Amino acid sequence: MKKGETIHADIRQGISNLCARYPGKYWQECDRDKRYPTEFVEELTKAGYLSALIPEQYGGLSLPLSAGVAIVEEIHRAGCNAAACHAQMYTMATLLNHGSESQKKRYLPRIASGELRLQAFGVSEPSSGTDTTSLRCRARREGDAYFVTGQKIWTSRAEHSDLMLLLARTTPRHRIANKTDGLSVFLVDMRKFVGKSLTIKPIPTMINHATTEVFFDEMPVPAANLIGEEGKGFRHILTSMNAERILIAAEAIGDAKWFIERATDYAKERKVFGRPIGQNQAVQFPIAASYSRMRAAELVVHEAVRCFEAGRNAGELANMAKLLAADAQWEAAQTCMQTFGGFGFATEFDVERKFREARLYQVAPISTNLVLSYLAEHVLGLPRSY
Repeated sequence: MKKGETIHADIRQGISNLCARYPGKYWQECDRDKRYPTEFVEELTKAGYLSALIPEQYGGLSLPLSAGVAIVEEIHRAGCNAAACHAQMYTMATLLNHGSESQKKRYLPRIASGELRLQAFGVSEPSSGTDTTSLRCRARREGDAYFVTGQKIWTSRAEHSDLMLLLARTTPRHRIANKTDGLSVFLVDMRKFVGKSLTIKPIPTMINHATTEVFFDEMPVPAANLIGEEGKGFRHILTSMNAERILIAAEAIGDAKWFIERATDYAKERKVFGRPIGQNQAVQFPIAASYSRMRAAELVVHEAVRCFEAGRNAGELANMAKLLAADAQWEAAQTCMQTFGGFGFATEFDVERKFREARLYQVAPISTNLVLSYLAEHVLGLPRSY
């Protein structure tokens, strides 16, 4: 076990034991049927892993972000997929940091117990994409309620969640001086509105990701469900976004380890021309290079976690961690596929499934180009490019 893996070693072992009960065949069947891995998510919830970051006073384990990183990394290292449930960990940050005490007491214990699922994060829209400050979904206040109208896209797990963290415009853009103002964040109990003022439409994709479009038609949200200050929602969700990028980076590291371990084992066992293919440097070197880049990215992920847990601005490190880990993941995926050759395309080996899943993190939750633009502007001081 590497140095970084000794942190939360008991959690890592527990996750490894749990994931052993969900082998490749389980994920292949879910993938084939486009089925949500309900059993896997329920077992993670029952074991307390999805409530790890919730304070103990609200029924959680009071663990730091590094514990969440260990959980999702090990899930992916085992060949499973945390994308079915990881949102609960990073959406917690907005509720914990900006929610009222009454909101925390009302929702967090039921989320920790599994009675409620908080898996949906309503931010992206068809017309704005990652340009969050240009979103058009609006929330109009009348008395003790806000009425939400608009659309969200790539809202993953909405069909399998009870609650949604929703970002909507409460002040028209032409009436604000700072473009990050005028947006507000709400905790929406979707169960009350599905089929009425809320419509969820699944989006078929190349991976089994349970993502959707969501449409709001004058959906009433109690004013009591406004999180933090009206008009400051963009700032409120930044903590969640940094946590999301760090957790996604950890998943990418877990995937990279899975690919490297699979490629290494196969290269030792597969014999062509009377010798293991791993004896050939053309096979050895790409695996060794992938391992080196994965380890370097892993160190940046750990540094991002330390920065986040210290309460400092983790924007730079969170973005770099996501960028480097996703690149290491994708390189390892390609190396593994090349090592397996034709067998990599066979579903029974899981390589093709994980290969497709790995491609997502070059695009989501933020694309590589936007990470580079952020670093260029906010870290290097170059002129804004967009």
